[in-house]
Amino acid sequence: MGDFAKFLIFLGCSIAAIGVILLVLGKVPLPFGKLPGDITIHKKNVVIFAPITTMIVVSLILTVLLNLFARWFK
Repeated sequence: MGDFAKFLIFLGCSIAAIGVILLVLGKVPLPFGKLPGDITIHKKNVVIFAPITTMIVVSLILTVLLNLFARWFK
């Protein structure tokens, strides 16, 4: 169990580092937040953003990846 926990910590830190690098570079290669089904409402002083489709896509990708890793480490 300890090795798997260390792997998850390493994976989380790696994802965070990649996110920081992408933010610093200002280039995000995927069109997250601009997919069909993402709702953006602009009013006078308020912007409401509900990334419904983006969250479904992220959820599916993470589910597949975590299932692959779980099967690989069993």
